[in-house]
Amino acid sequence: MTEQSERKARIKRASPHCPRRFTEGAKIWAIVLAAALAGTVLVSAGRADEADAKRLLKAMSDYLGEQKALSFDYDVNLELVSTQQQKIALASSGTLTLDRPDKLHMTRTGGFANVEMVFDGRTLTLLGKNTNLYAQVEAPGTIDQLVDVLRDKYHRPVPAADLLMSDPYKELMPEVNDVKDLGSGVIHGVECDHLAFRTKEVDWQIWIAQGARPYPCRYVITSKKVTGWPQYTLDTWGWKTGAEVASDSFKLTIPADAKKLMPDQVPELNEIPGLFTRKGAK
Repeated sequence: MTEQSERKARIKRASPHCPRRFTEGAKIWAIVLAAALAGTVLVSAGRADEADAKRLLKAMSDYLGEQKALSFDYDVNLELVSTQQQKIALASSGTLTLDRPDKLHMTRTGGFANVEMVFDGRTLTLLGKNTNLYAQVEAPGTIDQLVDVLRDKYHRPVPAADLLMSDPYKELMPEVNDVKDLGSGVIHGVECDHLAFRTKEVDWQIWIAQGARPYPCRYVITSKKVTGWPQYTLDTWGWKTGAEVASDSFKLTIPADAKKLMPDQVPELNEIPGLFTRKGAK
């Protein structure tokens, strides 16, 4: 056998093993590559969901901030937790009309209260109709400034007031550390985008109407620092904007025999009735 023939024979004998070795190696690398790609896809999808959730919330914020006049009906469900770890829900309903930058008219009726509140750009007037008590606060400025005055000066934070501000996104997002897009849901027959956000002290969710009018249909705040994690749920519907909004004088007539007190002395203004006592957060 010549040297060339012998070399061809060696190559022929060895060649059946080469494809098998290559295939096994390729399989190993394919598995490693697939695992790496899978991890990349999961991370990218998470970032995409977060970015999409922020985009949807920003679109809602821009839409609300652009509306000079708006009105809606609402239901509120406020949970309390008893010392026996029993959750008790207090339900109320109301209406709200807003005319930016400095007009607001709100009503709230529940089992323990019948309240009306009007802000005309200078004075905030609050009337407890069941108790025939009222309060007035001089607070010239915008609705944004009024919310700050009620919270900081009179210690009466307005739940869900962030949605009434001129830039809800700026109010809602600073302390958020986790964002999720949870797909869609239906609230009062309206298909919504369902988003979830977390901060150190509260979790909150929001359902935003899909389409050209991205208004909030449901807003849920969960208090993680309070035993039992009670929730505050706001449902809204019947949204009107612009010329659809009924005219409002933004004036409140006080009964002649009503007694004037400071805001913190009118029991009906508190969403938690006097017969319930607050338990400190743990």
